[in-house]
Amino acid sequence: MTEPTWNENQPIYRQLRDRVVAMILEGTLKEGDVLPSVRQVAADLRVNPLTVLKGYQQLVDEALVEKRRGLGMYVREGASAALLKDERQRFLDDEWPRVRATIERLGLSAGELLAPSAESKES
Repeated sequence: MTEPTWNENQPIYRQLRDRVVAMILEGTLKEGDVLPSVRQVAADLRVNPLTVLKGYQQLVDEALVEKRRGLGMYVREGASAALLKDERQRFLDDEWPRVRATIERLGLSAGELLAPSAESKES
């Protein structure tokens, strides 16, 4: 993990949890992969190890990661599919209504939305 810019509106442990979730969704961490150690993440990111542990514990509580005594924490089988399902639902519930309202307000058609953007035409 590279040193992030922290968002002051959200606890650091939650941001750490979200970073691991993103790594699982992006395929950087795959099912069965070991998570970086608490000490290593704390040292790399210059945060308290208890903060890292709290973020990791959230992942355990959500059944995305499992603790293996003496071995570390591993991404559970099915974590990626569960996250993808949850993220899709969150998008549909939280973000899509705002996006749809913007599309309607701007009078955009499906054709305009699906057409290649000006940027990709210049490439």
